Amino acid sequence: MSAAGAGRREGPVPARGEVPLLRRAARAEWGPLLRTVRAALAASRLRAIPVTLTAVVLTLVFQFVQNQAWGYQTVQNIGSVQADEHLWLALLRTPLSLFVPALDLPVWGALAQILVVFGIAEICVGRRQLLAVAYLATLAGTMYARIGIWIGPVSPLGLPDSDKYVTDTGPSAAVVGLAVFVCWRYRAWFTCAAAAVAMVVEVVSIKNNLAGKEHVAAVLAVLVLCGLCELRRRRKPGPGRQRLGAPPMKSSTLRRSADQRRS
Repeated sequence: MSAAGAGRREGPVPARGEVPLLRRAARAEWGPLLRTVRAALAASRLRAIPVTLTAVVLTLVFQFVQNQAWGYQTVQNIGSVQADEHLWLALLRTPLSLFVPALDLPVWGALAQILVVFGIAEICVGRRQLLAVAYLATLAGTMYARIGIWIGPVSPLGLPDSDKYVTDTGPSAAVVGLAVFVCWRYRAWFTCAAAAVAMVVEVVSIKNNLAGKEHVAAVLAVLVLCGLCELRRRRKPGPGRQRLGAPPMKSSTLRRSADQRRS
């Protein structure tokens, strides 16, 4: 054998069925979701995600205003949540707190999360469920902060008393909750489990603070919601069950657009 031939050693060749198997697994996990998103964007483009675009613009406005000397306190008064405030005040501010970027984090991270996750959720589950799940996840984090401080640092579930002065804003809890909910709706079980486990690992080894534990609280709240929806769906008679996947409004819209293209 020549030296040139000896130098051209080929690496291990993957098994014949390995690549198709991985492709089939990826298609089964993300195929229905990606097809729904692709079809909606092809039919309506950015008109398919008006709530998401509104959320992006609102986040940019809050980011600009809170970084001005004249606007910081205004944003704090309408969208900043702290556990030491009265509960009714925190509940009033919680919806807008979702769109107030954290001052210690880059705003582009919040914008990317909103654009990608909110956009996919708006297409896949509809606007009403997008807003409902986002608010539920954010509210779960807000309520956990008070419960965790009441438990205290003696328990792994608790928080130190100093966390009641931490400003709690940003879309991260809503993003995590929406990701879990969309994965449940589209039966992307591996991704759903990976998102939930990642939040637990974040608390255990990376971010054992208020923000990290709020993410876990958001995931738990959404998982409870998914469980209740699953029980409700299974109790319905067979013909009356709603197919999981694209919501009826979106599905009918896609069918109408397809009929128009064929005509």
